[in-house]
Amino acid sequence: MEGKTLFDKIWDSHVVKSIEDGPDVLFIERHYIHEVTSPQAFEGLRKRGIKVFNPERVLATPDHNIPTKNQHLPIKEELSRIQVETLKKNCEEFGVTMYGLGHPLNGIVHVIGPELGLTQPGMTIVCGDSHTSTHGAFGSIAFGIGTSEVEMTLATQCIMQPKPKRMRINIEGELEKGVTSKDIILYIISKISTGGGTGYFIEFAGSAIRSLSMEARMTICNMSIEMGARGGMIAPDETTFEYLKGRDFAPKGEQWDKAVEYWKTLKTDDDAVFDKELTFDAADIEPMITYGTNPGMGTGITGNIPTLEEVDESSQKSFLKSLDYMGFKPGDKLEGKKIDYVFVGSCTNGRIEDLRMFANAVKGHKKADDVVAWIVPGSHKVEKQAEEEGIKAILEEAGFELRQPGCSACLAMNEDKIPAGMYSVSTSNRNFEGRQGPGARTMLASPLTAAAAAITGKLTDPRTIL
Repeated sequence: MEGKTLFDKIWDSHVVKSIEDGPDVLFIERHYIHEVTSPQAFEGLRKRGIKVFNPERVLATPDHNIPTKNQHLPIKEELSRIQVETLKKNCEEFGVTMYGLGHPLNGIVHVIGPELGLTQPGMTIVCGDSHTSTHGAFGSIAFGIGTSEVEMTLATQCIMQPKPKRMRINIEGELEKGVTSKDIILYIISKISTGGGTGYFIEFAGSAIRSLSMEARMTICNMSIEMGARGGMIAPDETTFEYLKGRDFAPKGEQWDKAVEYWKTLKTDDDAVFDKELTFDAADIEPMITYGTNPGMGTGITGNIPTLEEVDESSQKSFLKSLDYMGFKPGDKLEGKKIDYVFVGSCTNGRIEDLRMFANAVKGHKKADDVVAWIVPGSHKVEKQAEEEGIKAILEEAGFELRQPGCSACLAMNEDKIPAGMYSVSTSNRNFEGRQGPGARTMLASPLTAAAAAITGKLTDPRTIL
């Protein structure tokens, strides 16, 4: 009998029923919900006269639509206000725990799950949000679902899913100074494209991955979805256990010891076979920046946009359309290009380590006068920590302002929108046309690269300011 992958071990242990030549019925241990994809799901339950099957496995938090200033005031945007109010009403009616606006535990759903210790190794986790893959950093199977599936999970605590194929991506060796986990994932997507992971669940492995902190691992799994994968995961280890120990909802005492004992079994067997395996050298990765309108259009900060000859003929039309939207030309050098906005935050890079990284880089410098910068913590816990650690003070000294938590300028659903034609260096996960506001031009980067741009007013290699 050949060995099993980490993915297979968790998936197989959660299958309630296998449908011949069809999907598996999968038991879901943790269900996160927010205000955007849950209203119709609750309405469906209401129409059918049924309850939430297992409310203690569900946690709600508003995040997409909330303002990041004056959260004590009523929400100005009508649609946003209605969605947030509807979530509150639904949670009250169906007995679901919700950390609402202003609650000390409120924050972006993919930030608060891990920081509260609700996300744990070996779990199956879903949320009506594609970046649910973030939670896979703990050695869990986590993926985004659609609204009808949100309803299915609320009603049954199960979901019907075809089993994806397995891929392993190894990053071996040591990262260079100034290279972060965000650069690793942007590098991988630039190499395998936004469709390279389609049909697969990806396990990230190798010495460079093992050397990362939990928060850095979350950034990698967060963006696994951007290469078309169903999700990404990293095997739990001492780093994982250390992170979880003592958190609000993590097991305690004897339960903790039992949990860790089980968690230690969650790794791919040596003789397990993947459907596909890729290996990259950490030394080849430099700070990355995107130049197009999907996360795969990226290059090292010192590199150039590809020339037309370097682009596959079948992709040339979309490549040129993308550059046209961005106001760039094939072969352009990126370093030195002027920028207008910097956004640090989102479920990709809104954690305390991201803010620390940004603050350390801007310390002793001043924000460029013509740059608008939004520094948005991923949760109230992160916001509080940033104040206690003196990060907020460092930011203010350098001319930045720490806003209140929320998804903010990651997606143009709230008040934080990038104006048309403006260039934004963003630590979020998507640079699609109009993603940060109609006509906004987004370049994805790490918090370090964002810091370098914020103080110089142009695209700058962060290694020059460290």
